[in-house]
Amino acid sequence: MKYLNPKADMTFKRVFGEHPAIVMSFLNALLPLADDEQIESIEYLPAEMVPDTPLKKNSIVDVRCRDQKGRQFIVEMQMIWTSEFKQRVLFNASKAYVRQLDHSENYHLLQPVYSLNLINDIFEPELPDYYHSYRMVHEMHTDKIIEGLHLVFIELPKFNPTAYIGKRMQVLWLRYLTEIDERTKDVDPELLSDENISKALATIEESAYNEIGRAHV
Repeated sequence: MKYLNPKADMTFKRVFGEHPAIVMSFLNALLPLADDEQIESIEYLPAEMVPDTPLKKNSIVDVRCRDQKGRQFIVEMQMIWTSEFKQRVLFNASKAYVRQLDHSENYHLLQPVYSLNLINDIFEPELPDYYHSYRMVHEMHTDKIIEGLHLVFIELPKFNPTAYIGKRMQVLWLRYLTEIDERTKDVDPELLSDENISKALATIEESAYNEIGRAHV
């Protein structure tokens, strides 16, 4: 069995942008969601967020979806870190947040926006952790939080599965992203034991893509 790189643009979008159960498992595993905040259903939204006027900036994300509570989720795979990437993430999340309401609707209808960003690069070399979660907090009293935007950045090269044993599904999904590539022939049975990760692996099998290519010839 041969696989394509799950971090590559085409394969990443195909796995997480076309399979609701897979992206739901992925988000529940990697986002800072409490037990009573778990995602139970997903509908996909357009990845392109067209501006209200032609003078404003257009933006396209890898995956955008909404759950049963109306919360929005943006997922991005970034192979190389750039200095402006954080600003782009904030821009896209903010755009998704403010565009929830029409002019006559009340602010209490606003739902949180979560932006999950997988980075195949190290951008915080002085920090040992691979997982970086940002929210708007009071500088003096960090337990005081303004809800709305949740930005998560994961430095994939820092991830070491042997060092993190408390969150099984988070570890398995990150192993899927960091262990599988074009050189992979045999997959650890533990990855195949989860239904959604097994489906993700089947989706990126090289033979599956070859069949699609032959079907279009």
